[in-house]
Amino acid sequence: MQEKLEQVFFLALLLLITLAFGWLLKPFFFAIFWAGVVTVLFHPLHKKLLLKYPQRQNLVALAVLLLSIVLAVLPVLLISASVVNEAVSFYQKIQAGEIDLGKILHSIRSAIPGLPGLVERLDVDLDELQKQTLEGAVNASRFVGKHAISFGQNTAQFFVGLALMLYLTFFLLRDGQALLEKFKRALPMGDAREHLLFDKVAEVTRATIKGNLLVAVVQGALGGLIFWILDIPGAMLWAVLMAVLSLVPAMGPPLVWVPVAIYLFATGELISATVLVAYGVLVIGLADNLLRPILVGRDTQLPDYLVLFSTLGGFVLFGVSGFVMGPLLAALFVAFWEIFAREFNPVRGRGSRVGAEHDDNGSDEAG
Repeated sequence: MQEKLEQVFFLALLLLITLAFGWLLKPFFFAIFWAGVVTVLFHPLHKKLLLKYPQRQNLVALAVLLLSIVLAVLPVLLISASVVNEAVSFYQKIQAGEIDLGKILHSIRSAIPGLPGLVERLDVDLDELQKQTLEGAVNASRFVGKHAISFGQNTAQFFVGLALMLYLTFFLLRDGQALLEKFKRALPMGDAREHLLFDKVAEVTRATIKGNLLVAVVQGALGGLIFWILDIPGAMLWAVLMAVLSLVPAMGPPLVWVPVAIYLFATGELISATVLVAYGVLVIGLADNLLRPILVGRDTQLPDYLVLFSTLGGFVLFGVSGFVMGPLLAALFVAFWEIFAREFNPVRGRGSRVGAEHDDNGSDEAG
């Protein structure tokens, strides 16, 4: 009884201290998370270099860190700065009346003669729909503009988080394998389960970054290129928006370029509209179908609907980081239930082995 009481008390204290430590690290959660993501993403390269230079652990970790900065961090910073400038400019133009959304919608309404009749058959109040569309567009632009300004004002805080992320990434690259082994040894789940879960985390993280993010970048870049060629204002802003939307399955860049194509048709720019539609279907649309299987392969094997809901839920709960955290939690959910079904189901799992052992014992005793 005394021994059990000591164990319960120790486990309670362990849980309490762990929760307190997690609360202590809460302000740095995203820096820690992205340090882990970068480490997992560049771990194969780090492992190969370490095999060639086993006595240069610090140098190898530093080289991989610098490479990750050049390939990942700097492009994101440059694109973010451009998007902030365009978002603020777009917001200011709407506030100053340089961009009249009401006039744009009226042009579309006038250019499509059959639109009022079609809307009337569908029992939709076109004036109310136009009012709600205007309000939504203004609110969206205000939201983007204010957050862009806020981002600019919190530059120091952002760079502090970035510095902490890079600092931690160096140590995770250098000591990550040893830390992972210690963590596995501390977890009371069994080696097979631990290897399955940690492998699942690594493969889903790599697949999400390598596949979804690169496809998003390619689609966003292709969309921004055609917007720039057609001289559509805010090409960089729309490119980033298309890239973000392409992270969410079943949505994607058409939510941006289709309304723009409709506007171009409505305003009489038939050549530009036709080029945009053809480019959107044949180039932007096919990029996803061609690149995603090559870049992602069969790493995650999650159903499309589960990826959709987990990604949307991740965006709602964690912001931009949710496109990784959502599918990651979904993959862990599936992995845990697969382990449970395999090991704790008395019919298909352990029960069949127990029944077989019982039959063997019975036959041995009979013999």
